[in-house]
Amino acid sequence: MADVPRWWLRGDWFVVCNCTIPCPCYFAQAPTSGDCEGILVWHIREGRYGDVVLDGLNVLSLGAFTGNIWSGQVKTALGVFFDQRADQAQRKVLQMIFTGPAGGWPAQFAELVGDMRGVEFAPIEFDVDGDLGWWTARIPGAVEARGEALAGPTTLPGQRVQVHNPPGAETGPGGIATQGVAVTDQAEGFGFRWDRSGRSSKHFAFDWAGPQTP
Repeated sequence: MADVPRWWLRGDWFVVCNCTIPCPCYFAQAPTSGDCEGILVWHIREGRYGDVVLDGLNVLSLGAFTGNIWSGQVKTALGVFFDQRADQAQRKVLQMIFTGPAGGWPAQFAELVGDMRGVEFAPIEFDVDGDLGWWTARIPGAVEARGEALAGPTTLPGQRVQVHNPPGAETGPGGIATQGVAVTDQAEGFGFRWDRSGRSSKHFAFDWAGPQTP
């Protein structure tokens, strides 16, 4: 990776999926019903790849797999939408990072992909509550995803249900997951199609750097 410059990204990641709450996948276990399909969203709050600024850009993917994705025996099918607001330099960089060639944690995550369904550029809308009460993403006509923080009668005001150091964190080691409920989970693209609600959602902050492998 001698020609890959130093890069770093910090931001928000969330997923809505068909597993019951909590999704077993981030505990490095098999999905609730044996298979998992969902919407994965990354929002870059701040980022640099050499001199290329990536602040505010979004990435969204649709994926599905059967079995324990962390077992070393399972691969996922994945299709990726990149932010259409990105200019040509940013588009090249986003693909370098998120498909693996730029190294860092995304390169390890890319090793889990066995069926790359394709790449498209789309208008990805993203928003997150500053207190992690909810998180949402949308591609008009294709994807609607919204998670709301899990709560109940004994939840302390202003507190979130969180898991520290989960063994199957999609954003890499040492993460903190905020558990939520997928109130909206609708997708159509790359051969995937579903429409459901009431299943699992979770949010992670991510902080990556490359090109080294963690």
